[in-house]
Amino acid sequence: MRPGFLLPSIHSAPPFFTQQPHPGTNETATEHWATLILTYARHRKLFVLRVEDTEAADSEWQEVLRNERINRKLLATYLSAILESMVAKNSAVYDPPGQTRSVLLYWRLPEEWAEVLHTWAISTGQLNTILTFYEITDPPIPSPLSNMPANLLRKAIAVLAKTGRAQLITVADGEGVRLFQGTGK
Repeated sequence: MRPGFLLPSIHSAPPFFTQQPHPGTNETATEHWATLILTYARHRKLFVLRVEDTEAADSEWQEVLRNERINRKLLATYLSAILESMVAKNSAVYDPPGQTRSVLLYWRLPEEWAEVLHTWAISTGQLNTILTFYEITDPPIPSPLSNMPANLLRKAIAVLAKTGRAQLITVADGEGVRLFQGTGK
């Protein structure tokens, strides 16, 4: 666990944990939740949030979804509404597709991850080399791409492929990619 995440003061307000009846107030609170979720995810390098995380005692999200000091926790129904709002604003996508209980969080958009991937490939001398997804997401030396879900990596590669900077390749044990210099234009 990375130390040093500072929860915003609103996290200590009991009404913050309750879906608000007034649409304007609820929209503001939902925006605050979305910002908090994305900031926390980025800090802890978390990629997935599930509605069930509101109930799981061992959830990586417990620090955010609960406040024991004021005896409050985010209800699953409210988290579901927050996730729906985040998906509508393209800061998350339902993953796997076709359900509404689990999201892949975009604390970096696929376009941003594409640039991170390309920069990493250049800095580690991996251009024009076929790399498996495993080699990218579980490198011997941790990188910004460590533990990235394969579906998010695939989206980043697709962005690079559109600009001629990557080619998705089928390899013996799954998927791989070859990255090229390119300019990104």
